[in-house]
Amino acid sequence: MIRSILSVGGWTLVSRVTGFARDVVMAAVMGAGPIADAFVVAFRLPNHFRAIFGEGAFNTAFVPSYASLEEAGATGAARCFADRVFTLMLIVQLVLLNLALPLMPWVVHALAPGFEEGGERFQLAVALTRITFPYLLFMTLVTLLSGILNAHRRFAVAAGAPVLLNLAMLAALSLTALFPNAAYAAAWGVSVSGLLQFGLLWWGCRRAGVMPDLAVPRLDPALKRFFAVLGPAVIGSAGFQIAAFADTIIASWLPTGAVSALYYADRLYQLPFGVIAIAAGTVLLPEMSRRIAAGDVAGAHGAQNRAAGFSLALSAPFTVAFLTIPGLIMAALFQRGEFSGEDAARAASVLAAYGLALPAVVLVRSAVASFYARQDTKTPLWASLTAIAVNVVLKLWLTGPYGVTGLAMATAVSQWVNLAILVGLALRRGWAAPGRTLGLTVAGVVLACIALTGIALFGRPVAEALVPALSHGREIAVLVLLGLAGAVVYGGLLLGLLHLFGLRLRRA
Repeated sequence: MIRSILSVGGWTLVSRVTGFARDVVMAAVMGAGPIADAFVVAFRLPNHFRAIFGEGAFNTAFVPSYASLEEAGATGAARCFADRVFTLMLIVQLVLLNLALPLMPWVVHALAPGFEEGGERFQLAVALTRITFPYLLFMTLVTLLSGILNAHRRFAVAAGAPVLLNLAMLAALSLTALFPNAAYAAAWGVSVSGLLQFGLLWWGCRRAGVMPDLAVPRLDPALKRFFAVLGPAVIGSAGFQIAAFADTIIASWLPTGAVSALYYADRLYQLPFGVIAIAAGTVLLPEMSRRIAAGDVAGAHGAQNRAAGFSLALSAPFTVAFLTIPGLIMAALFQRGEFSGEDAARAASVLAAYGLALPAVVLVRSAVASFYARQDTKTPLWASLTAIAVNVVLKLWLTGPYGVTGLAMATAVSQWVNLAILVGLALRRGWAAPGRTLGLTVAGVVLACIALTGIALFGRPVAEALVPALSHGREIAVLVLLGLAGAVVYGGLLLGLLHLFGLRLRRA
C-alpha cells in the first residue's frame, strides 16, 4: 500500500510542482489586482463543483460499490454499474452546463457579491467563468474513470492527469499576446486541459479494458445503493468546499487583492494536502473496502494506521515551515513582476493560519475511510455540517479584527473539530484501532518537528549570512538552504527515532 501511495504521491508531486510554476507565472503577469481576482473566481467556481460532486462525493459512493461487485466476482455487474453511472453523470453535466452558461451573471454574483455589479472585476469574472465552466463537465467524467482505474489498483494515469492542467495553462499564458489579457489566456488553458485529461483517462481505461459505455440508466439495486450513499456524500464532501465558497464570498467584500491572497496561500497549503493526503486517501479507501468486504477488519485498521502515520510524517515539515517562515516562503516564490511585497505579506499571514489546519486536514482523509469503506456517508456528513457551522460563525467573528487572515484561521479551527468528531465516533464504534505503531510514529514526528522548528528560527540568520546580497533571488537561495538543512535534520532524526522504536516503513 505504501508503494501505491508513493506512486500516486509522486505523480501528484509532479502536478503540484508544475502547478507551482503555473502560479509563479500567473503571479508575475497578473499580480494580485482586479484581473487576478476575476480569474480566481472563474477558476474556483468549476473547481468547487468538481470537488463537491466529483472527487469527493463520487469516489466515496462509487469506489466501495464498484470494488464490492468486483470482489464478489460479479465482473459483469460491476461493468454494467459503471456504464449506467457514466451515462447518468454525462447527462447531468450536460444539463448543468446548458443551464449555467446563460445564468452566469447571477452565478458570479452569488459567489462574489462584493464585486460591483457592472464593474470591471464583475464583467471580467462573468466572461472568464463562461470559458472555464466546461472544465467541470470533463473533470466529472475524469473522476469517474479515475475511480474505475483506482478500483483496479491502477493509480498512475489518474494521478498524472492533473499535470495536463498546468501544462495547458502555461502554454496558454505563453500566448497571452493573442488574448485580450492574461486572464483570458489562462481561462482557455483551463478548458482545453479538461479535454486533454479526459482523453488521457479514456486511453487509460481502454488500455485496461474497463472503459464504460453508454447505457440506458435503470435503477437496479446497485444504482439505488449508489444514490443512497451519494446524497449524504455530496453534502459531506461539500464541507471543505463550502468553507472555500464562504472565503471567496467574504473576501470579495474586502479590499482588492484579498481574493488573490487567499488563492496563492491556498495553492501552497494544497501542495502537501494534494501530494500526501489525497494520495493516501485515494489508495486507502479501495484498500479498506476490499479488506472489509473480505472480512479482514484488522488488516483494514492496520492499513489505516500506516496511511495516517505516513501522511502525518510527510506533512508535518510543511506545517512547521508555514508557521515559522511564511513571509520568506511567499517572498521567495511569488514576489516578482506585478506581485508586490505588500501582496506577499498579506498572503503570508493567510499561509501561517492555513498551517494550523494542515495536520487535521491530512488526517481527516484517513479518518473518513473508516466510514466510507463501510458505505456510511451519513456520519461524515454530520461531522462536516458541524464543522461548517463552526467555520461560518468563526469567519464572521474573525474577519473583522483579522481581515482575510481570519478566514483561514476559521478554517483551521473547523478542520480540527471535524477530525475530533470523526475519530471519536470511529473509536466508539470500533471502526478504528490506533495501535502502538501509530503512537510511536506520532511521537517521532513531534520530536523531529521540534528540531525542525529550531532550524527554521535560528538557522535563517545563518543562511542569510551565507548568501551574498543579490539584486534578485536572495530569498530563494535562503529558502533553499533552510529547506536542505531542515530536510537533513528532520528526515535523519525521524528515521533514527523510528529505528530506535523498532519501526520501519512497509512497502506492501
